Amino acid sequence: MENKTILIKGAGEKASAVAHHLFWSGFRKIVMTDLPVPTAERRGVSFSEALIDWRKEILGVVAERSDPSMDSITKRWAERKIPVISDPESMTLKRVKPDIFIDGVMAKRNTGTTLQNAPLVVALGPGFVAEKDCHFVVETNPASPFLGRVISEGEAERDTLKPTSVMGLTTERLLKAPVAGKLVSVKEIGEDVAEGETVAYVNWNGVKAKVSGCIWGLLHSGTPVKKGQKIGDIDPRGRRELCFEITAEARTIADGVLKGIQSRSRPR
Repeated sequence: MENKTILIKGAGEKASAVAHHLFWSGFRKIVMTDLPVPTAERRGVSFSEALIDWRKEILGVVAERSDPSMDSITKRWAERKIPVISDPESMTLKRVKPDIFIDGVMAKRNTGTTLQNAPLVVALGPGFVAEKDCHFVVETNPASPFLGRVISEGEAERDTLKPTSVMGLTTERLLKAPVAGKLVSVKEIGEDVAEGETVAYVNWNGVKAKVSGCIWGLLHSGTPVKKGQKIGDIDPRGRRELCFEITAEARTIADGVLKGIQSRSRPR
């Protein structure tokens, strides 16, 4: 299994949890792709940060920015690192020719994944139909009792449009852009924030916290945003270390991916 090549499309929170889990499960030939300007808000646990800061470590696993050449990719594999490539056109798929392709974009829709992408194609969350778009789907709804379930027929539950409840708070935790423009952050991930305090500006319009806690997620300063776009959220528990830990929900999703891969790899 460790010789299988895995390409993960997307390097945000959930995709990174999957990569982390697969790496520690013995898969060493993992490559991830994302947009040139990543849109992951939970940057404390997203390997997409390697595209900005060159290197990102999450709980003992290191990812590093790579160019799309196989020489660059294999060099990082030899160093026990996960290469992360800026690839908005999905050109890496043609170069790597993976054994396993995982769509971890979490766009709630299919952005181009097909059964022809690899011998085994996996997708996270809604927007995909098993055996039509991919070989299996993994349930990602954190409110579902079936979170992490491997779906071999049909599709995942529809997006509820509601954020995960933390201490009974859902939409109150969200930070949204009041206007379209460029985000300029005042706070950083993990910093404390009080209710009513300004977290960021968009074209000089302040984005204020509706609850107290710490900054759980926040887009990079300088990121262009649309009016009403979610730019981050607050954890009312106020524990900084949680901002840099993989959540139990993300681990459950990652475990579902691993179980699905293992079940497909067993002799029938």
